[in-house]
Parts: sequence; C-alpha cells; structure tokens
Amino acid sequence: MRMALVHDWLNQHGGAENVLEVLVEMFPQAPIYTSMYWPQAMPPFYRQWDIRTSWLDRWPLIKAHHQPFLPLYPLAFHSFDLSDYDLVLSNKSGFCHGVRTSLAATHICYCLTPTRYLWDFEGYIAREGLGLLARLLVSPLVGPLRSWDLAAARRVTAFVAISREVQARISTFYHRDSTIIYPPVDTSRFQLALDHDDYFLIVSRLIPYKRIDLAVEACTKLGLPLVVIGEGRDRARLEALAGPTVRFLGWASDAERARYMSRCRAFLFPGREDFGIAPLEAQATGRPVIAYAAGGALDTVIEGETGALFYQPTVEALVEVLLHFDEGDYDPMVIRRNAERFDTTVFKRKLREFIASR
Repeated sequence: MRMALVHDWLNQHGGAENVLEVLVEMFPQAPIYTSMYWPQAMPPFYRQWDIRTSWLDRWPLIKAHHQPFLPLYPLAFHSFDLSDYDLVLSNKSGFCHGVRTSLAATHICYCLTPTRYLWDFEGYIAREGLGLLARLLVSPLVGPLRSWDLAAARRVTAFVAISREVQARISTFYHRDSTIIYPPVDTSRFQLALDHDDYFLIVSRLIPYKRIDLAVEACTKLGLPLVVIGEGRDRARLEALAGPTVRFLGWASDAERARYMSRCRAFLFPGREDFGIAPLEAQATGRPVIAYAAGGALDTVIEGETGALFYQPTVEALVEVLLHFDEGDYDPMVIRRNAERFDTTVFKRKLREFIASR
C-alpha cells in the first residue's frame, strides 16, 4: 500500500510538528507533502526526510512571514495530485486536506482544528497581531475560502479529532462525524516527583491568546511565586503586569523544563487551547494542573484528581482557586497514571487500529 503524509507548512516548530514527527516514526517510507519548508527553522533531523514542497516554497519572504500568503494555500495544496497513493494522512490545522486523491484512495485527516483563519477570522486576526490592513484585504476572501474548505472536507474519507473541542468544531463547520485520538505525549521523558518546591509554573509561548496575564496578575495579587518559561511578543506587557514574585526565564531546554515541571506546586494553564501538551507533561511528573475549564483541558484535567479548574477567564476566578488550592490533596501516582493515557504508544496503537478499520 502506497502512503503519503501531508502537512500544512514547515517553517516553525510546535505541537503540529510534534505529531508529524511521530507519524514519520510510524510510517518512515511515506513522503511528506507540504506547502513550503524552511530547513534552518526546523530540527536538523528533518533534512533526512523525503519532503516535497509546492510552488509556494519558491516565493520570497513566505518562509519567515507565512500569514500574508494564506489565501494562496488552497491553490498550493490543490496542485498536489496524490492519485497514485492508496492512503493519504493529512495532519491539518490549515489547508492541507485539500490535496487531490483518487476516488479509490482512503484520505484520513488528523484534524488539529478546522481552519481557524477561516472559521474564527476575527479571533485569528487578534491572536496573530495582524492589523486593520490585513483585515480589509482578506475579509472579502473569507467567504469563498470557507466554501473551498468545506468542499475539501467533504472529500476526506474520515476525520480524527484531537479533543472534544475540535470534534465539536468539525461537526459544526464541516458537518462531519469524527473519532477522537489524542495527540502523542512522550511521558517517558518525565520522572515522577514525590516532592516539590514553592512556586507555580507556566511553560508557554508568550502571546495574548494564551492568557498568561491571568496567571501573572493572580500570582502578583496574592504574592505567590510564579516561574514563567517561554518567549513571545507579549513578554514586555506581561513583565509590566508582574510583581516581585514573578520570574521570567525565557526559553529553556527540554531537560530544564522537565526539572521545573517536576518541582512546581502546580502547573498553570489559563488559556483556551485545542488540546495542550504541556499540562500532560507536568502531570507525567506527578504535579497537578490548575486550568481554565475550556478546550482541551476538559479532556486532560480531572477536577479533584489531577488538578483544579476555574470557570471564568478572569483574574478573580483564578485567585479564588489559588486561595483554596492545596497540592497535598493530589496523589502524584494518580496524576502520572492519567498522563500515561495520552502516551505516544497509546496514540500509535489507536491510530493504527483506526487506519486498519477503514
């Protein structure tokens, strides 16, 4: 059986690329089709892969600034003719499910989210910090691009969603059923910790929609130690909000992140995410999570067993939870076992079973 993998773009490394790396482990002979590839921005081992790019890869500036070119991605992916493949697996948050396949082929879309740029246009503009000019230029194209996106979704054989939140969006926007298979988490990298130090922890890109400001303001108000690991355009604003108990460490190595996770009182997850790997990494060390009760956190945090939830995206709601939080109420072994439900081995087994069932 001939198989191809499809990915939106390879110019930045994040959760989508973590999934892709596991897919390549599972299917090392499958070529990867993508809109464009910037080797200097990706891990060196990607250069060993069979990566096949579209004509967009030759366009100037696109690799460092891919957002202005978003209306062109449907054309780029439609230009890929994958009719020689029996199985196509698209790892999608954008437009890559729009590749052409044969009528006899099976096309499984591992959907990180329906195309946010189209179905949550105003939210996307705000999240990415794009201005009025971008809104004025792109707004007239949103309707036609939604129609293209919906038509592409109808050609997919089967959808797999990464969370209940994404499953609901697939149903709402694409009118398709889907099966949930949670993204892979390498829990083996993390050691169970039975003791801790006196600080709360955030590991995240520092951008507005992550709502790190809620944690910074809440911990400042209560005088609680907070360590923030990560970089992003929101750092200066967050530092201006922070009191003396909040420390910003910038980027950290995987080993440093794991060490800070294992020693925190609790991991804070104040934003609404499609899924969220970092809270499960913290749970793999046995540490509880305090999360906003929305999005992927509802799949990964068990209230009262592996963490606590706050139900309004406000400083006051988080303060109330922090005031009553006692890490001694949580069993590190129970928390670790919850994280293991999302391990990479589980992802591989469930995805293979799903493919075999098609």
